[in-house]
Amino acid sequence: MREDNVMEVSFLLLVLQITFIVVGDAVHPGCECLIFSSTYGKEKGIFKSPDYPKPYSSNIDCLLYSFVAGPEEIVEITFEDFNVYKDSSDCVRGDYLKLFVHLEAAQVNEYTPWESLYCGHMIDIPNMVYSSGPGLVLEFHTGPNRKNFTGFFGYFRFIDKRLFRTDGLKLANTMCDYQFESTEQGPAYGKFYSPRYPSSYPKNIRCSYRFRARSQERIRIIFEGIFLQKGDLSCLNRADLIRIYDGKTSSDPAIGVLCNEGGEIEILSTGSELFIEFVANSDTPGQGFKARYQFQTMENNNIENQNANRLGGFSFPTEVEPSVSEARSSCDMVINSDTSKNGTIMSPFYPSPYPSKTTCRYEFQGRGKERVQVVFHDFNLYHSQDDIKDCAHQDSLNAFVHIGGLMEKIDSFCGSKVPKPVMSNGPRLKLEFQSLFASRYSRGFNATYSFTENFGIKTGTQLPDYPCAFVLNSNESKTGYFYSPNYPGFYPRDTECHYFFHGNTNEKVHLHFNYFDVEGVLPCEAISASDYVEFSNYMARDRKYSRHCGQLEEFDIESDRKFFRVTFRSNDRLDGTGFNATYQFLNEVEVYTPKPTADCAGRILGTILLPFMSLLLSEIK
Repeated sequence: MREDNVMEVSFLLLVLQITFIVVGDAVHPGCECLIFSSTYGKEKGIFKSPDYPKPYSSNIDCLLYSFVAGPEEIVEITFEDFNVYKDSSDCVRGDYLKLFVHLEAAQVNEYTPWESLYCGHMIDIPNMVYSSGPGLVLEFHTGPNRKNFTGFFGYFRFIDKRLFRTDGLKLANTMCDYQFESTEQGPAYGKFYSPRYPSSYPKNIRCSYRFRARSQERIRIIFEGIFLQKGDLSCLNRADLIRIYDGKTSSDPAIGVLCNEGGEIEILSTGSELFIEFVANSDTPGQGFKARYQFQTMENNNIENQNANRLGGFSFPTEVEPSVSEARSSCDMVINSDTSKNGTIMSPFYPSPYPSKTTCRYEFQGRGKERVQVVFHDFNLYHSQDDIKDCAHQDSLNAFVHIGGLMEKIDSFCGSKVPKPVMSNGPRLKLEFQSLFASRYSRGFNATYSFTENFGIKTGTQLPDYPCAFVLNSNESKTGYFYSPNYPGFYPRDTECHYFFHGNTNEKVHLHFNYFDVEGVLPCEAISASDYVEFSNYMARDRKYSRHCGQLEEFDIESDRKFFRVTFRSNDRLDGTGFNATYQFLNEVEVYTPKPTADCAGRILGTILLPFMSLLLSEIK
């Protein structure tokens, strides 16, 4: 127990008596104050509203819960139950719990800025809250109307704030600019955080994190957790962003733009320098981010856990799906974009029959904003039945990508149908070939791979400001086509691509979607975990157009003016085959003539759609 404890209030006693309530000038005048400065040897302490779990009283004007940590500690609060009457969406009326989390001491007055107001139920609030300093205060207020609400119950504990210290060198005269440099004597790894993490970051800040490796080293970043804003808005429409540049400054190409919430996102530099910029301009700051970095030598670009001993026990998650005790096969391949940007992979002995009871793994690792794309040219695996509904208990080729820190299977291929192209959601992809049987008629597979920075999109001009953004300009072509990443294969997960259409004065653009398969259900929002395509006459969101998702028949979209934006966004859940569409820049007085859709479907397909598809597939190849 610390000697500087003021008092510890047992909430059992709080329910029974009020003798531990303190009133004084050190806090808000007229407020009753409960002070918590110790957990008395336990891992955590308890706090709760008066009379919990019975309904709390009306007309509680100001009841303060003051949590007092040590000088090198912060306060963690976890709500286990929350049931406070909600009279308005912003909680300014009715009953509420006011939070003061950015305090140098657990003292407030009527001028102290508060962080947020909580009311409603558990679903309406974050279940965990952190202070940025040694003090945290909750102010409980209830109105005159007695309601049947039980209040709140939770735990608190005190945490060493040095656990969240950024390992880099803070630059002089800056709030949050850091530099990380690799040296022979220094560690090869470390951690870095947003300002005040795990508490909420300040408003209106700009922080930079500069990484400089040695000449034969590269930089690996893992964002373990990103907690900016909730929701699924495009990063174009977010005020709080993390931008990652493949070089020294923000003038270098962007290889990552992160917003909203997520975790276990991997970034690999192409050279010896990396620049990360965190910009926060919203009125509702989130918790921020936590990340770790590693300087890795070129010969260790594979990044397996054998480096853990050299790094003092620090290691990144293994990328190998089987247990580490399993022996690797002689047909396994590790393909790194540093040594090969494209090439061919095939089953053992192709085009001769492959052996039975064989497992081969093909592991790909790119860098920067590279994605791995695999295009199959021949595919013939032994199968025991003609109608294959799934690939269980069949010879198969399985595809894995890195999601949430693990390698997750996204598809399985078997039989003799040539698979559509496969693309990774980041710099890593693994294919695993498993043969259970053998047949003298099954020749296996043949495919080409490439590490591509254009996401398989070969129309328009790619912009360096975003990982996946393309400009289609009227001055270059009045008509053309565009499509989703990796079309006609499944689009990659966790991907956001923008298509910016720029017409001349008095022009507009007309889009005709020939094919549309984007995973999701209306209204295509986060609550249904939907991927979506969004349209806008502006860079910001345009309420004129609803989001599109699902499997849709052909449809048309037209802009109101010379600029138009199409944004495709996928999450980390399920996949679709995306879309392909044509565009046409028209004068404002021109009228688009739709394609015929009458009875002669066969003739239409033969004369219009098939030539278009042939052109598209030839471009993709």
